[in-house]
Amino acid sequence: MDQKDDQEVLIKKIVTMFVYVLICAAVLYIWWWIRDGSRIATVRNKYVLITGCDSGFGNYAARTFDKQGFRVLATCLTESGARDLKQETSERLKTVLLDVTDAKNVKRVGEWVKEEVGSQGLWGLVNNAGIMGTLAPMDWLSLDDIREPIEVNLIGLIHVTLVMLPMLKKAKGRIVNISSVGGRVAASGGGYFSSKYGVEGFNDSLRRDMKAFGVKVSCIEPGLFKTPLSDPNTVLQQRTRIWEKLNGSIKKEYGENYLPIDAAKKKKLNLIRSSDLSIVVWCMEHALTSQHPRTRYSVGTDANYFWLPLSYMPTFVQDYVILKNKVKIPVQSKNSVA
Repeated sequence: MDQKDDQEVLIKKIVTMFVYVLICAAVLYIWWWIRDGSRIATVRNKYVLITGCDSGFGNYAARTFDKQGFRVLATCLTESGARDLKQETSERLKTVLLDVTDAKNVKRVGEWVKEEVGSQGLWGLVNNAGIMGTLAPMDWLSLDDIREPIEVNLIGLIHVTLVMLPMLKKAKGRIVNISSVGGRVAASGGGYFSSKYGVEGFNDSLRRDMKAFGVKVSCIEPGLFKTPLSDPNTVLQQRTRIWEKLNGSIKKEYGENYLPIDAAKKKKLNLIRSSDLSIVVWCMEHALTSQHPRTRYSVGTDANYFWLPLSYMPTFVQDYVILKNKVKIPVQSKNSVA
């Protein structure tokens, strides 16, 4: 056999191996697709508690799940939010006022849910309530500024979950925690990112603890969406109020033009904010109705093609990408530092 024949044999082996790999990949994908698409028999008379239903994802989810036949128990922070939601939904849906940071309020709602679901238990808990808090450099903020989103997004979420767990275990139900891509990559100062990193840790611990009881736990990580939570005007107003209260030395460190330059850079984020809330609600619905809910759902173009890949990059790459889009701080002279 000459050299040419050897090359042809080698090429045939490589092609055969490549085809084999493709076939295996296709079979695995088809198996995953069938498994991922298998659903529970019915959603009728299954109770689902959703927090934070005044607006945004929670409001959309409550209306969607009500139409699908779930018995939705929707918590709202305001009476107007609860009233508006009731006007847009069927008689099956029930609302209750809930401030997740009020321990007594959480316990009272827990008793109310227990009476509503009775012996069948609670099929689903969607921990959606959350706030952005003030996004600003850490040295601008007080401890209260940082604590506020942590109390709502993390401590409140944990308390609601602990109160509802006995009913979820009875139904062998589902828990869906709404985190954020901000729970993978922290892009700015404030308590929001700390709270979402905490949600990710709590979610993983809870999922492993509840597996023995048949309770499935999923985490949804949305990117940037057009909701009141991430309204750029509100974020800018909060940052402006903090800036106006800063002492002169900190303003000098950052430069008097820091705020308008930062605001101009933040406007670019509007270009990637999605207005299609249905894709996040689809993830909630899948987590509640799939026979095999996913562990995590990353949602949004920016989440899947920017933030998620960035989260797997080395730290120096993350720092470079994020800091490149921040306002440059004036170089401090030795005399000014002293």
